[in-house]
Amino acid sequence: MYGKTESIHRNDIIEICKRIYSKGWVASNDGNVSIRLGPDTVLCTPTGMSKGYLTAGQLIKVDMDGNKLEGELEPSSEVKMHIDVYKQRKDVNSVVHAHPPYATGFAVAGIALDKCVLPEVIFSIGSIPLTKYGTPSTSEIPDNVRKYLKDHSVFLLENHGALSVGPDVYKAYYRMESLELFAKISLIANQLGNVNVIDEGNVKKILDIRKQWGMDSIYPGCKVNGDFIKDGAVPAHADSDSTNNNSFENITMKKDELIELVTSVVNNILNKNV
Repeated sequence: MYGKTESIHRNDIIEICKRIYSKGWVASNDGNVSIRLGPDTVLCTPTGMSKGYLTAGQLIKVDMDGNKLEGELEPSSEVKMHIDVYKQRKDVNSVVHAHPPYATGFAVAGIALDKCVLPEVIFSIGSIPLTKYGTPSTSEIPDNVRKYLKDHSVFLLENHGALSVGPDVYKAYYRMESLELFAKISLIANQLGNVNVIDEGNVKKILDIRKQWGMDSIYPGCKVNGDFIKDGAVPAHADSDSTNNNSFENITMKKDELIELVTSVVNNILNKNV
């Protein structure tokens, strides 16, 4: 990544900006793209500029605290979201933020794209979580994204848009591209009345191939019947902090519910004996 010249990195960002603009994933001054140039330097898009008409010379260099190092314009106020990703994930060298319509539709509807539906998506990016809403330009969004950064590389930002990260700007962009197509297909399937989730056995076959091919170790898995399947392992419930809800070995019940149940059983027994 660091082997490229800064000039090439600048041209790469402009190329991605033109792509997201031409696809209608950003409007007006929406979205932002960045590349980590080195351990302490980030190249990013400026604030208040259309991504479809940027030039390489208008990009901004900032440090890992968001302070401007070089450039006539000002950096995007959301660069702090990018910087936080770089601080948390040493394997990430680029971040893309946009508002692709289908994916953003799911983000606005409050629906994560986390089911095992398309083999290509299972193989490449796995589940896409919905991060909690945060006020733009504040630390709320990076704080909410951070919760999922350990395992995910693509995110739906509630009532905001989407975020993708990668080892380079093209990988981050392609992940955004996969997200938008997945969202579009999911919407069509929902309109047709059914989303056919791939069964556990076939998902494990895909994950086995993924492992054989030496794919990214940072991977979230995807959901079948409410359980996350990851790397062909035994499913773990979506809420890793709680007992698997599909297991009936342990059942919890409130006191008043228990009293109601016992009363009902006793009354049934008494009525039968009358």
